[in-house]
Amino acid sequence: MTEIVDRPAGATSTKTAPTRAASPKAAASKTAAAQAAASAAPAPVVDVEALGELLLGKWADTRRTARALAARPELHKTEGLTHTEHRQRVFGQLKILVENGAVHRAFPASVGGADEHGGNVAGFQELVIADPSLQIKAGVQWGLFGSAVNHLGTAEHHAKWLPGIMNLDIPGCFAMTETGHGSDVASIATTATYDPATEEFVVHTPFRAAWKDYIGNAAVDGLAAVVFAQLVTGGVNHGVHAFYMDLRDPETKAFLPGIGGEDDGVKGGLNGIDNGRLHFTHVRIPRTHLLNRYGNVDADGSYSSPIASPGRRFFTMLGTLVQGRVSLDGAAVTASKLALKTAIQYATERRQFNASSQTDEEVLLDYQRHQRRLFTRLARTYAAGFASEQLLEKFDDVFSGRADTDEDRQDLETLAAALKPLSTWHALDTLQECREACGGAGFLIENRFASLRADLDVYATFEGDNTVLLQLVAKRLLADYAKEFRNVNFGVLTRYVVGQATGAAIHRTGLRGVAQFMADTGSAQKAAIAIKDEASQRALLTDRVQTMVADVGSALKGANKLPQQQGAALFNSHQNELIEAAQAHAELLQWEAFTEALGKVTDPGTRKVLTWLRDLFGLSLIEENLSWYLMNGRLSMQRARTLGDYINRLLVKIRPHALDLVDAFGFGPEHLRAEIATGAERDRQDEARGYFRAQRASGDAPVDEKILLARKSHGSHGSKARGA
Repeated sequence: MTEIVDRPAGATSTKTAPTRAASPKAAASKTAAAQAAASAAPAPVVDVEALGELLLGKWADTRRTARALAARPELHKTEGLTHTEHRQRVFGQLKILVENGAVHRAFPASVGGADEHGGNVAGFQELVIADPSLQIKAGVQWGLFGSAVNHLGTAEHHAKWLPGIMNLDIPGCFAMTETGHGSDVASIATTATYDPATEEFVVHTPFRAAWKDYIGNAAVDGLAAVVFAQLVTGGVNHGVHAFYMDLRDPETKAFLPGIGGEDDGVKGGLNGIDNGRLHFTHVRIPRTHLLNRYGNVDADGSYSSPIASPGRRFFTMLGTLVQGRVSLDGAAVTASKLALKTAIQYATERRQFNASSQTDEEVLLDYQRHQRRLFTRLARTYAAGFASEQLLEKFDDVFSGRADTDEDRQDLETLAAALKPLSTWHALDTLQECREACGGAGFLIENRFASLRADLDVYATFEGDNTVLLQLVAKRLLADYAKEFRNVNFGVLTRYVVGQATGAAIHRTGLRGVAQFMADTGSAQKAAIAIKDEASQRALLTDRVQTMVADVGSALKGANKLPQQQGAALFNSHQNELIEAAQAHAELLQWEAFTEALGKVTDPGTRKVLTWLRDLFGLSLIEENLSWYLMNGRLSMQRARTLGDYINRLLVKIRPHALDLVDAFGFGPEHLRAEIATGAERDRQDEARGYFRAQRASGDAPVDEKILLARKSHGSHGSKARGA
């Protein structure tokens, strides 16, 4: 059997205890002998170094370089600064990034970049270790403002502005969101109307709700902006386009004529970024300031575009900016890893209550509930990390041109819209749970949970509101579902409907549950084997997605033929189911990414432990949605009852390897910067145990009142017995 031991980071995680001798009768049994041999087998050991390399992924060297930079004290967040002081510090830190070539990877080689898109995002994701404000401020400058000029502009624009953007001579803004329109970019109200007489665009915010809002760099630092506005020429609105606009005088930092703004002030987090509002009153800019890769206006006002469809043109332009979602997805995973490394390290050292010993208190991580709250989130973090790496590779394939068809771009956008919500919500949940799992110590700013959670809070709503993004995913799933049956003949469709009806009859009459019970013959062990099987997990997770999409697809059939108001009402009445289906789809993608990663693991011990972790993730998803599986007849009551017990057994198996699994993240003290992850708690506990041990050995320890009362009670019972 395996004995769970408390250990410092890097030490051996398990030791094998002697196997109890079998009785003569048991020794004669082949089954008992096999069980004894199995129990005597060495416990699996995780190859932490190899696992760490797997987690670093394709751009391992870039990540290591970025982590080394993020470890430098001059880039770290200083707690307790005013928001003004924090802003000044972060702006200075941007210059350090420039000096170290940390921001130039994705820009064209023609202006000193490296055309390295995936590596650029991989390095950016690690900056959250230093200070989320620094990461997002850098993202505004180079990932949004600079990226918009890069991807929406032409070579002339690149030569004119990118060098200054890259070296920070031109701090800039990405002015898309408006007070009245956030997620609905197509409906923004700022206009850019072309005047052929002067060959200028006139940019105007016609009312207060059209002000650009929550814009990074707008309050103080921004000298220029990429402004998104409705392009109007010759009385025709050609939809949202991007324009380069100077905002402030470089010397005085005063707004230029016709431009105004406000400071958003103190926020719930990310106060190192000077978010603000911008408004424009008939501001004239040259015609050549239109970033015209996808739409151009000639001197006479005539409009042309390589993409004829206005809708497709709009989504193509926005699609070039998908790297923000890709970046946040990976950054959220990094934050989850930081939190779990700190919380699990602390839980192996902190002791509380002496339930199983008269002298020693229990290590927190030996409590089942503590394992449940941390290990399930550890499993999801691994899954999110592997899925994030796949997203990053897809992003790099598209932006490098290796795989850049319309379908590839749609797949990338859908994948980013699916994974970014899950990873950012998970990061917030993990930071909160780790904070609580560390008690009062977790609430101290020095241990970073509260600070990181405050800074990451907005991740759920910027670069695309999570709920809106999942709705986009759901629409793609519905479109794919409809495409499957668009051109099928009547006979094929009939067979499909009959198959669906038969399936529904089996599921909803309980026949499937009966079949599962018969297969398991009422045995909890057989039920556990059935649900832990990889193929069974895949079938259950996939079936849920397919069924949910098919149900909503059937309900919405013909909605596009209804009058607009009725069609919208019908869609709205199924919106919740749509979003739940999209989330289930994204969770399936994460499970598949984890499973695919297992195939890359060659070390048997590491593969076994990771398989347990993958199973914990998959079965936790099924447990979270157990009501659906029961109501839809996908699981028998026997298998449903077995689910929780098997998850608990997985926790016990994973426990000896918990530190190895978080050590593989590769974070040092300079990355964690959490007092409770330094070993100080272990030293305190060892000091306390040593004190009480010496006190007991000296014979001077005071007698516990409970012991005295027990002795008196025992003596009283003995006297009565002698008297009798």
